[in-house]
Amino acid sequence: MDGTGKVLVAVRGLSVAYTLANGSRIPAVDDLSLAIGSEEIVGILGESGCGKSTLANALLRLLPAGAVCEQGEILFRGRNLLRMSERELRAIRGREVTFVPQDPALSLNPVLSVGSQVAEILRAHLPLGRKQRRARVLELLGEVGFVRPEEIYDAYPHQLSGGQRQRIAIAQAVACRPALLIADEPTSKLDAPLQEEIVALLAQIRRKHGTAILVISHDPAMFAGFIDRIAVMYAGKIVEIGNTAQILRQPLHPYTQALVEMAKSAVGAPVRTHFASIEGESPNPAAFPVGCRFEPRCRERMEICVQRYPPSFVPMPARPVSCFKYGE
Repeated sequence: MDGTGKVLVAVRGLSVAYTLANGSRIPAVDDLSLAIGSEEIVGILGESGCGKSTLANALLRLLPAGAVCEQGEILFRGRNLLRMSERELRAIRGREVTFVPQDPALSLNPVLSVGSQVAEILRAHLPLGRKQRRARVLELLGEVGFVRPEEIYDAYPHQLSGGQRQRIAIAQAVACRPALLIADEPTSKLDAPLQEEIVALLAQIRRKHGTAILVISHDPAMFAGFIDRIAVMYAGKIVEIGNTAQILRQPLHPYTQALVEMAKSAVGAPVRTHFASIEGESPNPAAFPVGCRFEPRCRERMEICVQRYPPSFVPMPARPVSCFKYGE
């Protein structure tokens, strides 16, 4: 939690599953609990397919067809998003809770100027006139780093670089000064210098406006010096939570240890690597094992690991971890 101790979002016992055409059930998020503090930046770390994006979509109540929140609750400022009507949700999405997609090239309309697309967010949520909206959009474009916002206002998405399109997506997300911004792999399509710029921009938004941010990534390196806390996900479950510096310096779960090892050089400098170097493959979500879901890939597995799923132990203050290394 953040230093104020004030909870903005509380996810409690959330389970989300997909139903296939043949009627089979595929769990994606399993009995997950997580709190996000006001003005806190939390990172969700894990391989592709671990349930990170499903969690983000559940927070926005934008799950695809066939996905169902089977149990749990998502409390935003004390109100359960899962029980809200669509009308109530429309008042929150885009204004209080917003989203930065992984690839803005797919979310931006190719036939509308980027300025008009940012203005549409304002028109939907704030009582501003046309001139006021334009002035506000130009201000936003300046805030996200454009030196000549007037030129960008009239540009179309295909005329912009990947980094510029990501800045437009961020401008849309912060247009109404949201309480929570969700960023799904916001740097994965960018080269290293642009990744650093986007991370710096998100940090600046938190400092300037007090926005809480949930960042989803497969790369521990982008979290260093940016994220307050990391929640590590594996096969639909959070296996470890902790302060970012502690997680990167002293990871406790064997899965977290493997991720951190791949994200650092021998002297501790971050490098980009691929998760394929972790032995084995993630378990089939249609047939999760009874025991620890990381057990088949774990170098420290024990007999008890195959018998039941490990509960959450707290071997260090504020460091819950689901691993039998720390208790039985």
